[in-house]
Amino acid sequence: MSSKHLRPLPVVLIGLFICLYAGCGGNANNRANKTKFTQYYRQGQQLYMTNCSNCHQKDGSGLARVYPPLDTSDYMDDNFEAVACLIRHGISGPIVVNGIEFVQPMPGIPTLTDLEIAEIMTYIYNTWSHSRGLVDVTTVTQTLDKCSH
Repeated sequence: MSSKHLRPLPVVLIGLFICLYAGCGGNANNRANKTKFTQYYRQGQQLYMTNCSNCHQKDGSGLARVYPPLDTSDYMDDNFEAVACLIRHGISGPIVVNGIEFVQPMPGIPTLTDLEIAEIMTYIYNTWSHSRGLVDVTTVTQTLDKCSH
């Protein structure tokens, strides 16, 4: 075999090493983000089923005019920060969702950690008609620090 056939091999190996070490343009970061999203989403689904689905239903459709829907919810779309506060602190006054007023109080769940709220939000904001992406715990913590309750 001539030496010209062997010359590209070191260049390929160096390129492979750089790619593995540097993450090939973010692929390692993308994998880590996908893994984190999957973890948040799965845990959020379990937390939603335990804490939220009794009122908002498993499919996010809500319950008639008693509990508002989370699927196709203009309130969720327009009030991201308020949703975090509602999960933690609840609401006792009326809330308007998709032009319908709901007056049933929603109890907060103050025992949920910031991470658990981030997981629930990752689930509800990426299920049904929503596709927001990962809702990171740092974002939720900053949001919850600003809640007025």
